[in-house]
Amino acid sequence: VANEGGKHWTVNEVRALIRIWSDKNIQQQLEGTVRNKRIFEQVAARLRKFGIDRDWKQCRTKYKNLKHEYKSVKSAQDSGSTSKSMKFFNELDAILGHCTMEQASKSDNDESERPPEWTEAKSDKDSAG
Repeated sequence: VANEGGKHWTVNEVRALIRIWSDKNIQQQLEGTVRNKRIFEQVAARLRKFGIDRDWKQCRTKYKNLKHEYKSVKSAQDSGSTSKSMKFFNELDAILGHCTMEQASKSDNDESERPPEWTEAKSDKDSAG
């Protein structure tokens, strides 16, 4: 390998990487750890089955770059800017978009699961005491 970066990823290579990344099992492993060499070794092995020869470092670097690019495009969109975009945004949004949504909705559900009468009843007792 002449340089650490290696050769550019082709569209098909990135698609294959994203397809593997979209595997729930891989996502769960990646969410729970920072030391993820072992996971990216699995990813690289699966890429080889597609005939794509990338080592775990290249996979991890590409994963990090895609994730970073996705987040910057996403936050630009959230702030109303449409000038930023990226090639694989929709594919990544399918993987990364729901993660943040699930976590957000989990915290919202705590309140909404209680009937409204409960919260009102509680405040009445507080003011009576």
